Amino acid sequence: MNTQSPGLFIAFEGGDGAGKSTQAARLAGSLEARGLTVLRTREPGGTPIGERLRSLVLDHGHGHIDAHTEALIFAASRAAHASQVIRPALERGEVVLTDRYIDSSVAYQGAGRDLSADAVRSLNEWATSGLLPDLTVLLDVDPADGRRRRTAGDAAEDRLESEADEFHATIRAAFLDLAASRPDAYLVLPAHLPVQEIAERILTRVDALLTFAGRGAA
Repeated sequence: MNTQSPGLFIAFEGGDGAGKSTQAARLAGSLEARGLTVLRTREPGGTPIGERLRSLVLDHGHGHIDAHTEALIFAASRAAHASQVIRPALERGEVVLTDRYIDSSVAYQGAGRDLSADAVRSLNEWATSGLLPDLTVLLDVDPADGRRRRTAGDAAEDRLESEADEFHATIRAAFLDLAASRPDAYLVLPAHLPVQEIAERILTRVDALLTFAGRGAA
């Protein structure tokens, strides 16, 4: 949990092309309409140094990046993000919605790059001083469907997105395993459902969290 801060911390996870940004935007709009202060952010990134690191690890043209270096870059970006952006917002009582968090490193580097999932998780929990989401929304997407979505309109894929479908299938399985290990902390939804249905189901779950915290909408 978020160490008893007055805010609420929600992470959106899933394979590339799952619709995380769309659903985060919809949830933010719904909560802001109720008078709540919402901070939307993303990983890697979210801070000036994080955005520089994002470019290094995701853009093509930086040469070969080995698995350990990749994992460390993501963890470094996340450390700054947690310390400089997420924790202060939670302490102000805001709702923080992040597009990706620790689970992405466990799935992409721990499973996809065949590093130790436990080692990657430990590294990132150390980097964030143990800051975990109150809820993780996992949008489960088939790798082929995800590729169709993210390349629509001739959009270019970044370095990780351009990996083979087999890589993305490994990522998908890792995300589902993470959710199965702590079902109370996750909301798993098929990404192929209608956008509005997904948004409504997410809002219902978040409403329950807000009510439990005594912050339900008036």
